[in-house]
Amino acid sequence: MDDDTSYSSECSAGYSEGSLHSIGELARLTGLTVRTIRFWSDTGVVPPTDRTPAGYRLYGPDALARLGLVRTLRDLGVGLTVIRQVLEREITVAEVAAVHAEALDVQIRTLRLRQAVLRAVAGRGSTPEEMELMHKLATLSDQERRRLINEFIDSAFEGLDVDPGFLASMRNGMPELPEDPSQEQLDAWVELAELVQDEGFRAGIRRAAEDQTRAWQESGRPDGERTQRAARTIKERTAAAREAGIAPDDPAARPFLDEMAVVLAEVSRREDGPEFRAWLLERLEAGNDPRYGKYWRLVAVINGWALPDMDPATEWLKAALRAEAHG
Repeated sequence: MDDDTSYSSECSAGYSEGSLHSIGELARLTGLTVRTIRFWSDTGVVPPTDRTPAGYRLYGPDALARLGLVRTLRDLGVGLTVIRQVLEREITVAEVAAVHAEALDVQIRTLRLRQAVLRAVAGRGSTPEEMELMHKLATLSDQERRRLINEFIDSAFEGLDVDPGFLASMRNGMPELPEDPSQEQLDAWVELAELVQDEGFRAGIRRAAEDQTRAWQESGRPDGERTQRAARTIKERTAAAREAGIAPDDPAARPFLDEMAVVLAEVSRREDGPEFRAWLLERLEAGNDPRYGKYWRLVAVINGWALPDMDPATEWLKAALRAEAHG
């Protein structure tokens, strides 16, 4: 009988010669269907050992073990071609496991990215167009993600006399999703990718950079180390004021403001006084796009960094300058 013999006939044959089994017996012993066993037999991964005089397939004692291994590997997503190579000792199970573990890592990463997109869509009531965009953003490769951020930086600062150290910090602060990102990191990436493609955000960042460039042209480029020291002073003094319960418009805020104004005047190569403080408030207001702080908070979440906390200090300083100007 040829291979076109119905599998029901093979199942019902019930033939057993010593340790040989029919397809029907293998099905009862393994819990697999006759159709599955026959298909695997046809593909060569579980070949018959012999045939009955009537042409029915018979399988030797190793068939049970082979079927068990084939079922396990198939459950793990391994293809029949690779399974045949394993059974024929062309490759080892360990090698197959390593390759498929890596493939599963990629699949898991992709599924988690898709999950982040779906959660974002569900939470925002996104349109089909927005969902398509978010899906593209979530499934970008590492190289494509870096290209997207670099394109944003180029768009925002190209042609401006921006401090090279500032540009370097922007490019060095590249968001890098880890191999096993958390849901929070995935959500942050989707949000960041949307943010850097927002034309309003790009325009706001560029306006702030243009204002900063004009300020440098007037008073010279600030020293990087002095700028960092000034930032630390602002954070420390505003934190001390807040801990003491001193509001920016409280008269008790004046000594804190004076101390910070002196340091910032030195960095800006200007003399402290009402004119400088008005100029300083104007600069702070010009760069007051809260989404810039959001940008760095999202990068920090993606990269697993400590969250930046400069925004509260800057807001306190601006409020104190406004209160003084209107006092």
